[in-house]
Amino acid sequence: MRSSNPVFSRRGFSRDNGHAQFNAQAPQAGGPAVGTAQGNPYAQAPAGNPYAQNPYAQQDVQYGAPQAPTTTGRMTIDDVITRTGMTLGLLIVTAALSWALLPVDEANIGKSYGIAIGAGLVAMILGFVQAFKRKASPAIILTYAALEGVFLGVLSSIVDNWIASGAAMQAVLGTMAVFTAVLVAYKAGWIRVNRRFYGFVMAAAMAFVLLMAVNLLFAVFGGGDGLGFRSGGLGILFGVIGILLGACFLALDFKQVEDGIAYGAPKEEAWLAAFGLTMTLVWIYMEFLRLIAILQGND
Repeated sequence: MRSSNPVFSRRGFSRDNGHAQFNAQAPQAGGPAVGTAQGNPYAQAPAGNPYAQNPYAQQDVQYGAPQAPTTTGRMTIDDVITRTGMTLGLLIVTAALSWALLPVDEANIGKSYGIAIGAGLVAMILGFVQAFKRKASPAIILTYAALEGVFLGVLSSIVDNWIASGAAMQAVLGTMAVFTAVLVAYKAGWIRVNRRFYGFVMAAAMAFVLLMAVNLLFAVFGGGDGLGFRSGGLGILFGVIGILLGACFLALDFKQVEDGIAYGAPKEEAWLAAFGLTMTLVWIYMEFLRLIAILQGND
């Protein structure tokens, strides 16, 4: 089931007696489930919750016994790659178009920035809508990606032209490096995503977002840089923390995909995986862009 946090919603979690529980012993694709009898993933399910081992199990209509998912219509790694490519590809295209068609010179920067802020707010709303939905909506996810691309394109252009030349490309390269490093570390087993890891990351992320919200409120009503969490030495520190949190969420995304494939998740779940990966990569890119702006900015 989904985590209790609608923004950072992840699959691969079941509910036991009403409480979120991480499936630390997810079955491996092509093999028997861990902690089961003769490959039956339901033989030792906890009492009162026949779906704890597999959140995608189907209920037998006549006898009420959990059934394994059908072999057709299951999510595969190719599905995840294809839909993630579509989502990120659309985001990159709209970012490039907004960079080219929404100039940020002295005469047009206000108008372009206003359009970008509007697109970013709508994208945020769509992100929340999808996060609260039980099923993936490709239309919402792709629209979110397109609008997020408009926001990132203009913002990147402003930073690149007014604050730190070359910052956008450096942020892209940094994001790609983090993605590659986390993927290699996850596949090598250096990162173990379990219940403790999930709890720590979610607590740290909520604390981080809360601090940034407080800083923004102080900046809006008090002027200046608020509490200084986004500038100077503290800005650099929080930028690094933000990137590390993004790396942790990438590990959760990879676990989501791995569990979904192992459990025989429906094919539509690939859209949720693409949505989660896109949100995480946007987070990392934004933190890199902000960090580079602080380090190279002339102000």
